[in-house]
Amino acid sequence: MLKSRLSRLDKLMASNNIDAIVLNPGPSLVYLTGLHFHLMERPTLFVYQRGETPILILPELESAKLASISMPISVHTFGDDPATWQEVFDHAFSKWKNKSLNVGVEPIRLRFLEMEYLQKAAKSAKFISGESVISVLRSQKDAQEIECMRKAVQIAQKGLTATLPLIKPGLTEIDLASELIIQLYKAGSSPELPFMPIIAGGPNSANPHAVPTSRKLQTGDLLVIDWGAAYEDYFSDLTRTFAVGEPAPELVEIYRTVQSANAAGRAAGKPGLPAGAVDDVTRRVIDQAGYGKYFTHRTGHGLGMEAHEQPYMFAGNPLELAAGMTYTVEPGIYLPGRGGVRIEDNIVVTDHGCESLSDMSRDLKIL
Repeated sequence: MLKSRLSRLDKLMASNNIDAIVLNPGPSLVYLTGLHFHLMERPTLFVYQRGETPILILPELESAKLASISMPISVHTFGDDPATWQEVFDHAFSKWKNKSLNVGVEPIRLRFLEMEYLQKAAKSAKFISGESVISVLRSQKDAQEIECMRKAVQIAQKGLTATLPLIKPGLTEIDLASELIIQLYKAGSSPELPFMPIIAGGPNSANPHAVPTSRKLQTGDLLVIDWGAAYEDYFSDLTRTFAVGEPAPELVEIYRTVQSANAAGRAAGKPGLPAGAVDDVTRRVIDQAGYGKYFTHRTGHGLGMEAHEQPYMFAGNPLELAAGMTYTVEPGIYLPGRGGVRIEDNIVVTDHGCESLSDMSRDLKIL
């Protein structure tokens, strides 16, 4: 599997005139090597150059993780004295001396810490964005990746289903978030969740990225729960909105509107369709219902080894969908001071259309 991914990487680098790719610890490094490292105060860097043995620079204390690696790699380790680190970088990149290479970096991931050491060791290299290579490499999932995502969805749905019976007036958002996290782990989620759950009741549900508070749930509240799980390095990201007791008529109305928009968005995807067209479909439903100004974010985003990745489902995005791409459909309506609704599902593009990996009920459930 890794050999196939590196072969695809070679082709993408060649077509984008990139000689080498530099990666920090993170999803792309896991994708290409299977190695898990975390960012810390010590530099860690992986470099893949076409036709050369990959380079890995890392702290000595992390070297035990290399026992399971199945690819040839040139390893350079260092101790705890920062005064010695530049020398290690210089030695690792001695072949780059006076070479004018185009080196691609992940623009939202590579830190100044590693970049400074690298620039001093490879003074003639030109550092450019490698986003055009990395995003394409990871955006189309194979069957194994999709099954991991399907499992992450199932775990998330199971975790929330186990949590719902506990919800009642008087329960705080923080207490509900804590219980949901416990149930996600019991359901089989990997320890690193895609994000901390968003639990937002009543007026807080009108904030798309609310943080759980000590506010107690009240009768008549809408309750937005945005949560996800992880399985074998792949994530799910779902949202369902519930009612705590009978909600006001207008809140029921916006729920039904969002439900219709979500259904339209889930059905829209297919190979060759611009990503922006999915946003157009959901936004049209909400606009026609008179709530367009209360839909304040894009329809969705790509999903996989990161909670947010390519493709992004925003108005005007010309990127064409392709089989294997995975993304969210999450339209919402948010009435300030009153409440909000969001319904989010995880979608995979198939050869002829699309499929929802999530199937938890989207009908309004009164708790």
